Amino acid sequence: MRRHSSIALGFLVLIAIGAVVLASPWTRAAGTWGGWGNALFTSFSAVCVTGLSVVDIASEYSLFGQCVLLFLVEVGCLGLMTCGTFLLIAIGRRLSLSREFSLMNAYGVAEVHGLKGLICWVVCSMVVIEALGAVALYARMGDWYLAVFYSIMSFCNAGFSILPGSLASFADDPFVVVTCAVLTVLGGIGFLVIYNLCTFKFLRRKSGGKGRLTLHTRVVLRFTGYLLAFAFAAFALVEWEASLAGMPLAKKLWVSLYQSVTPRTCGFCVVPTESLQPVTRLVYEFLMFIGGAPGSAAAGIKITTFAVICYTMTALCRGEAETIISRRLIPVDVVRESLVILMALIVFAGVVTGALFWTEAAHVASGKVALDALFFEAVSAVTTTGLSVGTTTADLTMAGRAVIVVAMFMGRLGALTVVMMIGDRETKRHVRFPTEEIVVG
Repeated sequence: MRRHSSIALGFLVLIAIGAVVLASPWTRAAGTWGGWGNALFTSFSAVCVTGLSVVDIASEYSLFGQCVLLFLVEVGCLGLMTCGTFLLIAIGRRLSLSREFSLMNAYGVAEVHGLKGLICWVVCSMVVIEALGAVALYARMGDWYLAVFYSIMSFCNAGFSILPGSLASFADDPFVVVTCAVLTVLGGIGFLVIYNLCTFKFLRRKSGGKGRLTLHTRVVLRFTGYLLAFAFAAFALVEWEASLAGMPLAKKLWVSLYQSVTPRTCGFCVVPTESLQPVTRLVYEFLMFIGGAPGSAAAGIKITTFAVICYTMTALCRGEAETIISRRLIPVDVVRESLVILMALIVFAGVVTGALFWTEAAHVASGKVALDALFFEAVSAVTTTGLSVGTTTADLTMAGRAVIVVAMFMGRLGALTVVMMIGDRETKRHVRFPTEEIVVG
């Protein structure tokens, strides 16, 4: 439990420092102190890699303030624990055993051997991918700052924008839209998958061994493809004659492609969320709830958790007692962790939704905020996605914003903490109780 609290404390310290800096005259466009509540909300959103905002980033913060925001997003994406470990490695200090096991849980590493090299690789690969993304975006944007800003925000799955309408300004440029989509997918599949993809051929060539993609990598890539195909088909089918009406055929396709990527915990959009059909927003909520892969910038229950639950349900329907994926037996502990994470996030999303219904009751009664928009906001905050229906975030009361802040923070730390708590201690009963049936269903 001690290291769990240290992780949370580290994030809180960074958020507090970020809030003070963002409220200072050096970061605000007005050049004066102020906006403490807004600064705290923005700092929480940045460190939790969410992207929800109650202010206009471009007009509220100076160039230095926007750079501070980029730094908070970068550190939040990597995780304070990973950044601290990288610094320890850089100065030659050894990792403690507890820190090694914490990182193993975060990145799904099955063994301690090579962990230092993995963490160094994580940091370097992140910089390289973002740099390549920035170069690609600069070719069309013609502005290095814009290119770097949107490359980092896309890869880190954060939705902060310094241009009106998020990515709507580039809706007619498929190169920018597809590049941002690729960066978002890379940020959402996890560093472990990227590492495996970049090294398995090298291992085969060097050692003469087979060198293969791990089961984790195969499951992440397979279900990422399934969800992207489902989201693309659903968005195009529902929105073809709605929000996509009047667009050329090619534009409809690439806009649908990007809109199928962004609900996987990235807050950018080409088509405003408030203009989408209710069915499309429901699909978005489903995709936000699943999120990305472990060890990635994304939150949610994680795509591997979803995969394990799907295979487990299939096995139970077939009368099988074991969960098998690609001829590999999934341990009972993994199935148990998946179920706990699923139920924990469902309950948490329900609690956050109920809290928003309570704090925003007056706004709902006056018609300022709709109930479905509040539910969407709750799911977006819990899964640190950053999408919002219109100006829902800015229209929230101070109590509602406090609920969103807690939701973002717990959503960022919750699933990992639950898994680590499960793995920390196993209690065995020494007394056997009699068996008795209970009627279910």
